[in-house]
Amino acid sequence: MDITLHIGAHRTATTTFQTYLQDNTDHLARNGIAWWGPKRTRNGLLSGIVPLPGLLPPERQFARAAGRIGLHLDRAAQQGMRQLIVTEENMLGAPRANLRAGTLYPHAGMRIGRYLAAFGGRTGRIALSIRSPDYYWASCMAFALARGHGVPGPEQLARLVAADRSWRDVISDIACAAPGVPILVMTHEAHGAQPEQRLWHMTGGSLLAPMTHARNWLNRAPDLARLRGILRDRGRDPQALPAGEGRWMPFDAGQQARMRESYMDDLFWLRAGADGMAVLAEDDADGQWSDAWTGTGAAAAQLPPGELRRGQDGIEKGRMVGNR
Repeated sequence: MDITLHIGAHRTATTTFQTYLQDNTDHLARNGIAWWGPKRTRNGLLSGIVPLPGLLPPERQFARAAGRIGLHLDRAAQQGMRQLIVTEENMLGAPRANLRAGTLYPHAGMRIGRYLAAFGGRTGRIALSIRSPDYYWASCMAFALARGHGVPGPEQLARLVAADRSWRDVISDIACAAPGVPILVMTHEAHGAQPEQRLWHMTGGSLLAPMTHARNWLNRAPDLARLRGILRDRGRDPQALPAGEGRWMPFDAGQQARMRESYMDDLFWLRAGADGMAVLAEDDADGQWSDAWTGTGAAAAQLPPGELRRGQDGIEKGRMVGNR
């Protein structure tokens, strides 16, 4: 069975993708594709791969987790599944830990190495979504503020801007931990609102992905109006946030420009071959989906965007605090 680990990153429309898979589970199963998402992975299945404080020693926790995974994989194979997508962004780390460290996923290599080992060397592909760091950090901070954290000050913002760890470093760490495992990189800007394209790329172009429920946009970061209301409800000054409506962008224009320049450097590196470490999924301007691995394509369905839904459906629980 071909296994793809979709490891995030956070704040790159992972909930939208996971809900799309949920809504199309029957269609996928008829085509021999199974998927595991947070409702399964955070219900004990992956617990112990990264050791948790407790009575059991780390090696015992890991052995139990590997055993559970093996049983579930065997069951899926017996049901006739030929492909499995495991979509769990907490494999990579947690946004709160990133904010605390002031950098992107500092333990990505160690964590992914442990997950690959727990899957018994059966992983055929790793899929990673990335996003321009100014919007990535802004979205993380909006969620953190909504969950009780304070408004970041100038020093914290400057620290994030000055951080020298970029997506290239994250990808390099993953590649070192996963020798021989292909790494597929997709940008949030190109694929965040198109889960059917993500699925097509993750399956190596083997499935013409369904368009059903493909435009339900979920779990967007809270906007300025909502964040001001949250501060007001806590008895804090809503004027700590800027005036206006829409998306909260805590970085000034100069800081945004610096972070976007770093992102452009990462994308240039990926398009130039990423030193053989990863492949960037990009689609042609004429609507043709080009498989990152083979160069073959499939015509993208040109459908109206449809209604976008906002909000949370419970699947996001625990996303900011890591595995549970």
